[in-house]
Amino acid sequence: MVGDDALKVLQGIDDLYVAKGRKTLHVDLKNARPPDDELLGLLLGRSGKLRAPALKTGRTLIVGFNADILTDHLA
Repeated sequence: MVGDDALKVLQGIDDLYVAKGRKTLHVDLKNARPPDDELLGLLLGRSGKLRAPALKTGRTLIVGFNADILTDHLA
């Protein structure tokens, strides 16, 4: 059930940006949505909860910390 709840955060989201360390990943959910298990791997941390920080701005969701992504989308 945790997975289903985590996927609800993607409702109305077109672009997902995931930051893990220095690596970043952009997922175009509108045109090329990956399978749910792949999305859960990006959204959930080791504890099985949504990774932090998780910020929604418009139709974009940013998960994880990366200063460049935050600057680009929140400035």
